[in-house]
Amino acid sequence: MRILQITAGAAGMYCGSCLRDNALAAELLRQGHDVTLVPLYTPTLTDEANVSAHKIFFGGISVYLEQHSALFRHTPWLVDKLWDSNFALKAAARSSIPTNPKLLGELTVSMLQGRDGRQRKELDKLVMWLRSRPLPDIVVLPNSMLIGLAGPIRSALKVPVCCTLQGEDLFLDGLEAQYRSASLALIRAHSEDVDLFLPVSGYYAEFMAGYLGLRRDRLEVVRLGINTEGYARGPERPHSPFTVGYFARIAPEKGLHLLAEGYRQFRARFPELECRLEAAGYMGPEHKPYLASIERQFADWGLADEFRYRGAVDRAGKIAFLQNASVLSVPGHYADPKGIYVLEGMACGVPFIQPDHGAFPELRERTQGGVLVKPDDPASLADALGLLAADSQLRARLGANAFEGVRRHHTVSHMAESAVAAYTRVLAVAA
Repeated sequence: MRILQITAGAAGMYCGSCLRDNALAAELLRQGHDVTLVPLYTPTLTDEANVSAHKIFFGGISVYLEQHSALFRHTPWLVDKLWDSNFALKAAARSSIPTNPKLLGELTVSMLQGRDGRQRKELDKLVMWLRSRPLPDIVVLPNSMLIGLAGPIRSALKVPVCCTLQGEDLFLDGLEAQYRSASLALIRAHSEDVDLFLPVSGYYAEFMAGYLGLRRDRLEVVRLGINTEGYARGPERPHSPFTVGYFARIAPEKGLHLLAEGYRQFRARFPELECRLEAAGYMGPEHKPYLASIERQFADWGLADEFRYRGAVDRAGKIAFLQNASVLSVPGHYADPKGIYVLEGMACGVPFIQPDHGAFPELRERTQGGVLVKPDDPASLADALGLLAADSQLRARLGANAFEGVRRHHTVSHMAESAVAAYTRVLAVAA
């Protein structure tokens, strides 16, 4: 099958959606499919071999300039290459480009307007390039915020278009009210240009059917999977500290402050235990004060020596970090439809403590690799930490379930096979 898969770069950040899209494309290639992974905005950053094309469309600099100045909507394409180069885009990605959705409302609406938006020139470049390439059997968009591309691509290539759904509601809900309502109206209006929507979890299928006003039969779950190569259980350390791991972006919505408070309450109940809380993951410059406030809290509690932030880590560093954890917890405020960090932790045999919302209930039901707690409830987190700290046999059993469960249900091979099955059904209907 010849597949054109589009992905959206996230500047210099390890992004769960980018990791997922790249892993899926790599596995489809391994299985013998002809896949072209096309990045938009910026080059993608992955911690595995990057299989995306070197050519980038809707370059972040061009998109920004065309949004704010009519002049750049009419510059010759040859001139645009000056700021659409990989070098320029990587340099821009290293700077502090704002990604707060409150600042990006107008741009989001413009992108969703497709040919009627301010980035029409970029859409024309993409379509012309696609027409010069071998015709794909199917095109896959990375999220519904790029649904404005579906109609023009479908019209130009006369092939089906699918759209992955993988957490964009968090961004959309962060927009100012006028831009949120306009964005949702445009997504719903363009939904008929999409042949099938592909949510990454059962939870997200049900949620997005209501959120976007879609018939449930227009969504088919392509369950998230990871490449487990290189993942292994950490060494047995029966006398090492009980280590609580947090592996995600350092941002309030991910809930590190909730975990910190839960850890404090847990330590008050078990002062005799040797414990620590370690965090790792990308941190944008706007969230440095947030991390500093958590570090001050630990100092005020007399626990400064028990908290460490390890920074953003590569694949080897990620695996080492997870192997050192006794449990993993990312108690985010929002209902996460993916939880790729949970799968990565389970791949190392680390049990999870997660809120009872989003994709986590189905992950627990499928793998029996962790425990669920009340959302936004540090006391519930403290209870779960105490339970797993005090019962090493329970912790070992959950860890074994996690290790086996992710390999039984959530590998990249499972994800690719599910995607191909969905594409095949779409092609059968279109034939």
